[in-house]
Amino acid sequence: MKNRGLVSVLLLVSAMLLTACPEQTTINQINGDPARYRGKEVLIVGTVINSFGALGQGAYELSDDTGKIWVVTQRGVPTKGARVGAVGKYINGINWSGRSFGAALQETDRKVR
Repeated sequence: MKNRGLVSVLLLVSAMLLTACPEQTTINQINGDPARYRGKEVLIVGTVINSFGALGQGAYELSDDTGKIWVVTQRGVPTKGARVGAVGKYINGINWSGRSFGAALQETDRKVR
């Protein structure tokens, strides 16, 4: 009986964790159908190829095997060459510090490997 309760709790916790994280998306999928992703939270995994920031804010360009996208952040930027999993809302047509980035991801969370 105790095992059945433990299994039920583990299944419930697993389901909650899986629904809390967005599914990994490629940059090509976003660029191919931007209307589908606009305003939605996505997860992109890639390598930082360019970054700049000041006073804890900035932007970095993330590249996966399918394309590149800018990620705008309210915290420090990862270093060039870092492998990053960026979670955020897809936005189209962002201007930041006088630069136009076109499509970008407004970062809400990040994992650096």
